[in-house]
Amino acid sequence: MKIVIIGAGISGCAAYLQLKKHLPQPRGPAPAAQHEITIYEAYDTSINTTHEGRHGDTHSSTLVVGGGLGIFSNGLNVLKRLDGDILRDIARGGYAIAHQDLRTKNGSLLMRMDTTADADPELDGKQMHLLGVSRHWLWRSLRVKIPDGDIETRRVARVVANESGRNSVYFADGSEPVEADLVIGADGIKGVTKLGLFPGQERDYAPEYQGLVGVGGFISTEEVKGLVEKGSMNLLFSGSGFFGYFYSSSAAYAPDRDSAYSVSEPGESLGWWSTYSADECPDPKTLDMEAVASQLRERHGDWKDPVIRKIIGSLNVKSMYPTWTSPQLPTWERDGVVLVGDAAHALPSTSGQGSSQALEDAEAFSMLLGHAIHVVDQESSADTAAYKKAITTAAKQYIEIRRPRVQSILESAQRMQSTKRDMSWIAEYAMYCVIWIAGCFPKMMSGPTKRVINYNISEEVKTFIERG
Repeated sequence: MKIVIIGAGISGCAAYLQLKKHLPQPRGPAPAAQHEITIYEAYDTSINTTHEGRHGDTHSSTLVVGGGLGIFSNGLNVLKRLDGDILRDIARGGYAIAHQDLRTKNGSLLMRMDTTADADPELDGKQMHLLGVSRHWLWRSLRVKIPDGDIETRRVARVVANESGRNSVYFADGSEPVEADLVIGADGIKGVTKLGLFPGQERDYAPEYQGLVGVGGFISTEEVKGLVEKGSMNLLFSGSGFFGYFYSSSAAYAPDRDSAYSVSEPGESLGWWSTYSADECPDPKTLDMEAVASQLRERHGDWKDPVIRKIIGSLNVKSMYPTWTSPQLPTWERDGVVLVGDAAHALPSTSGQGSSQALEDAEAFSMLLGHAIHVVDQESSADTAAYKKAITTAAKQYIEIRRPRVQSILESAQRMQSTKRDMSWIAEYAMYCVIWIAGCFPKMMSGPTKRVINYNISEEVKTFIERG
């Protein structure tokens, strides 16, 4: 079976590795009988490429400079099942976070939220924490496991789904198109793959700017020494925007720095980000970052939180991220073209689940496809028609399992997103009161979060398969 993955970001790399793990090996002499998987990526994907030393463009989903993210236990456990070495490598480059502190703009604590999963009886009751890490490090830890020869730097122009045969992938340089039994769209919210599911409906499913902009970066922990509690992620709200910060690395000497179960001494960097309303969508490519820094100083200049004052005093803005979402797609598959991650369901940053849901997508679809292909191998000859049927079956099952969960997380994130928009001082203090009162009932407040982060997509898929 020939498989094409479009996009070599987190979703694309995860999909490649999960397919390699879960697809059964075909009958017949090797290597001719092996499943062939190729990733096409429009931008540079060299493992050691960084913003400071890169040549040419990089893609936002592979190398987001200054971009930090959080991976909860549901996503970390996907990585653990995939390859324990990958999880340890990611943890080594990140920082385990035991709780999130919601604060006023002046630093007063409103609520503390537990971010740990339930105790694991197989690990003597250890609890997996939220992991704060740079997007680049997460991507690199996946990318390093993929042979260079299986990724080609080629821009895909369009994808054509074929009901009765192989699907076609066309390239921007006009070179010969490629045919594949399965095309996986991991090319993000602005990718071209989803247009192959809805030809002629580009406007109906175009990305929509949400009126929010994120700016982020990193500073040295020496600048905030003694001001940030170990194992914490701090989220500050006000009527003029939102600000967050967390340690993004563990100390090099920490004995458990490669474990997501232990909170270590912090390392050399603290990640921060600010989100605020902006009616017009800025263009990160042409934006004057010094002007952005000046706006941040003005917006947060009267905030009394000591960490934010340190950050504002030494701003070095390197990245800006307008918040985009996509209208809900009626389907994530068509005739062997399947969407995963942001290409299928772009979640706002307030969900804290963007990467974790992409990882769950990759594992779920790969497990279901592996099962469907195994059935084909047992019952019939593995020809194009048989593979096509198996892919369609797995894709429909994937949507049936994944859509309700993603939709629930999206709705919760949309409610949270309203707290990051500009509001009057009355609304601001009303928000503080609501958060403080909610914090008086920690178990009740942690319930929805626990249901999300304790979820096991692998067990969900196994149960689905067993039910037949």
